[in-house]
Amino acid sequence: MLSRTADHLFWMARYMERAENTARMLDVNYQASLMPQSTDEVEKGWKGLLGISELSDDFATRFGVVTPDSVMRYMVSDERNGSSIRNCLQAARENARAVRGTLTTEVWETQNQTWLEFQRMVASEAFLRDPSTLFEWVKFRSHLSRGVTVGTMLQDQAFHFLRIGSFLERADNTARLLDVKFHAVESEYHGFSNGSAAAARDIEVDFYHWSGILRSVSGFEVYRKAYRNVIRPEKVAELLILRADMPRSLAACMQEVVTNLKMVANEQSTDTLRKAGRLQADLQYGRIDEILATGLHAYLTQFLERVGTLGVGISRDFLVPVAA
Repeated sequence: MLSRTADHLFWMARYMERAENTARMLDVNYQASLMPQSTDEVEKGWKGLLGISELSDDFATRFGVVTPDSVMRYMVSDERNGSSIRNCLQAARENARAVRGTLTTEVWETQNQTWLEFQRMVASEAFLRDPSTLFEWVKFRSHLSRGVTVGTMLQDQAFHFLRIGSFLERADNTARLLDVKFHAVESEYHGFSNGSAAAARDIEVDFYHWSGILRSVSGFEVYRKAYRNVIRPEKVAELLILRADMPRSLAACMQEVVTNLKMVANEQSTDTLRKAGRLQADLQYGRIDEILATGLHAYLTQFLERVGTLGVGISRDFLVPVAA
């Protein structure tokens, strides 16, 4: 396969996954902002969302004060924000158009229709009155895109590059979400339990905090089925890091990345495949108590660095070289 074709397929899948993850985080944050709480707590939640995407500085430069409406516009429809849902869906559609002949008609029409419908929905800014409807729609279109890909495409190299892009992006987003959300709780409550007089309130706040994290990755019902007990931070971390049977966990994502990398491997990709396999093995045989003992923030920071290195390796071995 031509490297340029592989590049378009890889990034088409990544941008579609990124749009979905952004919609997930915005939806959970919006729902949380409707709960009774102080203005400072609401603002802290929106700042955390910007931090996940490493957009805090850009937002502060352009908008200054953090408000729900300004963050919503910035993350949904802002043309100057490369990570906005608008730009992600447009980039996914443009990458699909560039390799139209490689895709099935159903896959192309799904991408194209998603972009056209999104433009119509955002033009009226009706999403500001009912943001959750738009976020659910974005998630549905992403699910549809993946389903049509699996259901209609030949499982050849094109299919494998699409899958690599999807799961590499998902791993990155899940790790960022965990890092920011856990760090916020540790900063505010000084760890997972402090035994203070405010413990009852902390437990109540923690429930909504952790359930919000789980809902952002469609993991609330999965958690109940897997653990059948109250929501505990260490179990949330275990579910989203080490459980390979949880579709959006780091372990599940890396399992898919390695499986599909093996299908497109060539002579120059040996080192990249080795790094991916080692990262998968660390997740497969890791223990949550060891991860928490050494520090979750340090672990996730290192994971993000390794995923970033893996992405560079994939670009070097298969895709269009990035200009230095």
